[in-house]
This record gives sequence, structure tokens and C-alpha cells, in this order.
Amino acid sequence: MTELATLDFEFITQLVKVEAAISLDKGKEYLVQSRLEPLAKTLGLADISALVRCLRAKKDFELIRKVVESLTTHETSFFRDIEPFEALRTSVLPELIASHRDSKELTIWCGASSSGQEPYSLCMLIREHFPELCGWRLKIIASDVSRPILNRARSGVFSQLEVNRGLPVRLLVKYFEKIGQEWIIKPEVRSMVEYFEFNLLHSFVRIPSVDLVMLRNVLIYFDLETKRQILGKIRSIMKPSGYLFLGTAETTMNVDENFERVTFQKTSCYKKKT
Repeated sequence: MTELATLDFEFITQLVKVEAAISLDKGKEYLVQSRLEPLAKTLGLADISALVRCLRAKKDFELIRKVVESLTTHETSFFRDIEPFEALRTSVLPELIASHRDSKELTIWCGASSSGQEPYSLCMLIREHFPELCGWRLKIIASDVSRPILNRARSGVFSQLEVNRGLPVRLLVKYFEKIGQEWIIKPEVRSMVEYFEFNLLHSFVRIPSVDLVMLRNVLIYFDLETKRQILGKIRSIMKPSGYLFLGTAETTMNVDENFERVTFQKTSCYKKKT
């Protein structure tokens, strides 16, 4: 692995800052190198410097998209950090069901769905504990900035390693089918989720009013001003009774004071201040 030139690193950091608001501080050179060298090789380029020369030569939107996707982290697992799902089961979903029983409508948005483990975990949670919702106008939408990762999510196909991470054996047997060395989630679960490509920096005009927003482990990659912009747009599409779940290392405190924290036994989430 050749050493990443300082000017190349600075160009890449500025590019992803402008295009995706991703903040790559000094010291992340190895991350850039390890993520972009394979991309350069795939494109038939000698190294990252050659990749940067292509990016400097013209604004190739497809190439920019591939660079951004390569530098976006898609680490996830089923029922990741189990406590939020426990809070959904014991408190949040029962409250939303009670308050929406007349309309029988509920909309959930997973704003950084990665390869689908989070939205499919929600689907299994609902089918296991709130089957009545399957008779409602239940809308579960899931978005991500990466087109290839969304295609993986839509397929519902997971490796043995992926299903071993956080997924109880009982749910694996009940909701998945084994095909060769892989597991595919059953159609009745897969069809519950609508996936679409979406960049959180863009207008939220295509996002409907939502009752529950799952945006976990995303804000940590943005600077303060970008976090404020994203949280402001989330407030604009959240219903008054809606809930927002962030990652364990994320908070709205000192970022957007228009949210209030709701604490459960081992986790917390946020509601709009009234």
C-alpha cells in the first residue's frame, strides 16, 4: 500500500465534505487509503493519486458517488444495541398504537438503513409483538446514500456471519430460508419495507410525515452545523407525537434545543418540544 499524498488526502476530504458533509479529520489518512485503493484498482487505475487526477479533470458524478460510497461506513447488525428495540417493544410502539388506533396509520422511517438489518429487525419485532399492525396502513420506509448497499437490502440476502450477529435462532428459523451458504428473509417480511436512495443533505420533500424516525449512528460523521440542519429537517417531518432514535454516542443536546429527551430503563430517544 503506497503512502497517501497530503494533497490527495486534502482533496478527498474536501470533496466528501462538499458532496456528503462527511468530516474526515487529519489522522484518517489510513481510512481513506484502505477504502479508496480497492476502488482505484477496480476502475483500472494505478493508485489513489490517479483516482484524484480523474476527479480533478472533470466533475464525474458517477465517480464521485463511488468515492462517497466507499468512504461511508455501513457497519450494522440485527437488533443492534438491543436496548432501543426493547424500548420500542415495551413503551414506544404501544403508545403509538394507542394514539393511532382510530386512524390505524403508522409511518416509520429508517434514515440510514445500510444493508437492511435495522428495518427488517423492526418488521420482525412488529410481527412478533404487534401483529395487529400488519392490518393497519403501516408504512416502513428505509433509505441510504449508497445504491449498491440498498440493492443488497432489497434482496434480503444475508451471510451466515451476518445472521449470527444479533439475530436470535428462533427468529432466523421463523423468518428466513437457507439457500446454499446464505439466508434470505421471507417475502412477507421483505415486502413490508420500501427502500429508496436518499442523501440526508438534500431536501426532505419526498419524506412523508413520520411517527418514528430511526437515525442511529449517522450524525457522528457530520460537523455541528450539518447536524443542526439535519435535525431541523427531521423536526419538520415528525408528527407531534413522533419519536426519534439516535445512536448511543449521539444526542440533540447542544445541537438542537427543540427536542426533549425521553429516558427508558437502559436507553433514551427524543421527541419534539411542545
